[in-house]
Amino acid sequence: MSFATKYGPWALVAGASDGVGAAFAAGLAERGVNVVLLARRQALLDQVATEIESRTGAQTRTLAVDLADLDAAAKVAEATTDLEIGFLVYCAGADPNYKPFLDNPISAAEAMVQRNCMVPMQLCHHFAPAMVKRGSGGIVIFGSGAGLAGGPNMVAYGATKAFDMVFAEALWAELHDKGVDVLGLILGKTNTPALRELEYSRGNIGSPDEVPEGAASVDDIIAEAFDNLTNGPTLMAGEVMKAAAQFVASLPRKQAVEMFTAAAAAAMGPDR
Repeated sequence: MSFATKYGPWALVAGASDGVGAAFAAGLAERGVNVVLLARRQALLDQVATEIESRTGAQTRTLAVDLADLDAAAKVAEATTDLEIGFLVYCAGADPNYKPFLDNPISAAEAMVQRNCMVPMQLCHHFAPAMVKRGSGGIVIFGSGAGLAGGPNMVAYGATKAFDMVFAEALWAELHDKGVDVLGLILGKTNTPALRELEYSRGNIGSPDEVPEGAASVDDIIAEAFDNLTNGPTLMAGEVMKAAAQFVASLPRKQAVEMFTAAAAAAMGPDR
């Protein structure tokens, strides 16, 4: 069975406007799968769609939806009723508010839970039955090293990423013997536009175009993900993330939290 036959004819990629999501969408198109590009920013989606179509010949469709909206999943479902979605990628959900929990309004945490937990769960419940019925398909849910232990300034974010990892593992347990590949892809520090902007705002790099120290390449992460779609339920992406996950797992939970606390203080930059 070819890749496009197993996972096509269409894939839905949430968080496809830049970074890892856009690169994953391009990788699917290169393998013969048409892609629905989903994110908030229409202009960036249009740019990604144009590039994918011109380079691969795959069809694209763009959906500008804020995934923090309570009806986001319903909007996506309605906009794709005419498509056979054989692959779902959920890459949305970065944290733009790297502050203590009590310094943010509770609405920020609620939006994070909606975007990172409720919507991927709803989309999986909507699209997976057709994959099970035909006996093939794929689901990739992006997680983060922030979900391995609790740490300051990412209270809600880390908790949602822990949810994403366990949700993907449990979904794999139910679906992998029905022909549906499920992979929780756990990212560490990755060279994306969002990370560069965050590191620049902290004073850790001199320009938003500078590569943060220790950041993994998006291309390397995507290549590893495609090589391991059938090796679920969980993939720690990159050698640094693999080593970090093993180390965290070896610690008592209190020590892991203390380590994350020290790392958060260091990440804020030399002047904070």
